[in-house]
Amino acid sequence: MTEKQADTVDRLTVAAVEVLSREGYSGTTIRLVAAAAGVGTATAYTYFSSKEHLISEVFWRRLVAMPPLDDSDADPTTRVVAVLRQVSMLVADEPALAGAVSSALLGDDPDVQHLRLRIGKEIRHRLAQALGTKDPEQLAALELLYSGALLQGGMGLLSYAEVADLLEVCARRMLADPAVGD
Repeated sequence: MTEKQADTVDRLTVAAVEVLSREGYSGTTIRLVAAAAGVGTATAYTYFSSKEHLISEVFWRRLVAMPPLDDSDADPTTRVVAVLRQVSMLVADEPALAGAVSSALLGDDPDVQHLRLRIGKEIRHRLAQALGTKDPEQLAALELLYSGALLQGGMGLLSYAEVADLLEVCARRMLADPAVGD
């Protein structure tokens, strides 16, 4: 991507958040986002196939921009909880974006499917690093825990702070040493 193309994509992702906060998910269109970004609608469609694709890209960019946690001295459970809290709070202060991300990521747009896989791999990577193992069963359980909790947050059943707190409680129980309870 050229510098000009990267700038256009950056402007579109920033404008998407602005339009979402003003118009809500149902009122957001590529046309409105393009106008807010100062580009033509056709140009916006050159980069994003749908509003779901654009919103998913916003989340992806924020996720990969998050700094890795520096908790190397902490135990694995504490590191996992920190990762889950960090990811679950990524859009917590922006309710319109948070709800839109949930809706967008559930879409069937092939470009969204591609981003959904990249997002899943990034979260899996962060959890595996925090856990210190690539135990597929533990990682799968943590991913299910995370995705289920975030879905409840996206549907408005829980606040994102409640999601983060619930993730902590569940992760600590799930990762507790079974010998501790004996």
